[in-house]
Amino acid sequence: MKKEESFPILKAGSADAADRLKKIMSRNLTLDKELMDKVSAIVQTVRAEGDAALKRYTREFDGVELPRIRISAEEIDKAKEGTSEHILEIISEAATNVRKFHERQRANSWMIHNEDGTVLGQRIIPLERVGLYVPGGTAAYPSTVIMNAVPAQVAGVEEIHVLTPPNRDGEVNRIVLATCGVLGIKNVYAVGGAQGIAAAAYGTESVSKVDKIVGPGNIYVAAAKKIVFGDVDIDMIAGPSEVVVLADSTADAGHVAADLLAQAEHDGNAAAVLVTTDRGLAKKVQRKMTEFLGGLSRKKIAADSVRRNGAAFVVEDMIEAVALVNDIAPEHLEIEAESAWELLGRINNAGAVFIGDYSPEPVGDYFAGPSHVLPTGGTARFSSVLSVDTFVKRSSVIHYSREAFERDARKIQVFAENEGLTAHALSISVREKRGRKK
Repeated sequence: MKKEESFPILKAGSADAADRLKKIMSRNLTLDKELMDKVSAIVQTVRAEGDAALKRYTREFDGVELPRIRISAEEIDKAKEGTSEHILEIISEAATNVRKFHERQRANSWMIHNEDGTVLGQRIIPLERVGLYVPGGTAAYPSTVIMNAVPAQVAGVEEIHVLTPPNRDGEVNRIVLATCGVLGIKNVYAVGGAQGIAAAAYGTESVSKVDKIVGPGNIYVAAAKKIVFGDVDIDMIAGPSEVVVLADSTADAGHVAADLLAQAEHDGNAAAVLVTTDRGLAKKVQRKMTEFLGGLSRKKIAADSVRRNGAAFVVEDMIEAVALVNDIAPEHLEIEAESAWELLGRINNAGAVFIGDYSPEPVGDYFAGPSHVLPTGGTARFSSVLSVDTFVKRSSVIHYSREAFERDARKIQVFAENEGLTAHALSISVREKRGRKK
């Protein structure tokens, strides 16, 4: 694989750069009609047939005969007991870091008591039951459990229900189960895919119906989340992952190359982008990426990702660099430059920003504290990172005193009359008459 093919170095603003950037920005999930029809049929079948459909689809799609759907408390305890103390300590410390960070996000209910007797307020109410989808089967993602479940717990969610695909033996990954045990999660189901999302949305004999579904998954999971949205809430429709490294001549080329590959190894559609003022750095990064690729366990995936969606964009100055980053609106942004903190204040669109040479993106994936569930595909222009707010709802409180009502009654009627809503006006006037009689 030629270096030029694998990681092109392009002058920002050129025709080649524009074409490459367009390709990178258009790699979102394609939920076409054929896919949506197929997934919709799965969702409706699970809704109608419950556990029987879950077992049938798991046999069909995963090649697994499920011995049971719900994982028992004993199995969770056994998985925790069978995990080394060292691993459990790391899981616990990561969860503590995430908990400490998200505790600062808690919002409080409030009330305003006006002199005229009016009381206005807002109640912050945690969701009662949340479904957390954890990808599985051939891989294990304990970090997904931590990064989704801990913010929910901080928000005050009473029940967290974890759905994850079983392995070939019909079992749930031991480390995932152990993480659930560490966090005190008791509701775990060995079911995944679109059928798992449907089960969480509508409930079955074994799976509890939830209020919201969060967590990443494949294209079938994404399609199912889109279909059930409205009957339940969802966090987002997540697309392929991405990282942008914003660097100047002071950046270490080896560090930048490793960080780009760390994102590229997720899947072939991931994007790894360098934005730099220094063409010399870009060339060094290009060489280092070729050097590092040979030693990766997921070499083919990373190489495909870089070939399809990798690029170094060389800009004239940091003003142009910041503008380009804000246009891309990346899921992850690393800033490795002398003026990093100054540049941060000019970044408006990014899911998470990692500042400095010792803040690579994997620090955020596993351990730092903020949730790693971030908006992808340019949606950082209008979307936020998963947080405590993801798991609460807000309810308004309104109490009008007689004094305030009489003061505003006629103004409210004017609104109602101008909108042609005579019953609205009547609901005001009948109270006015009552007030006058008294």
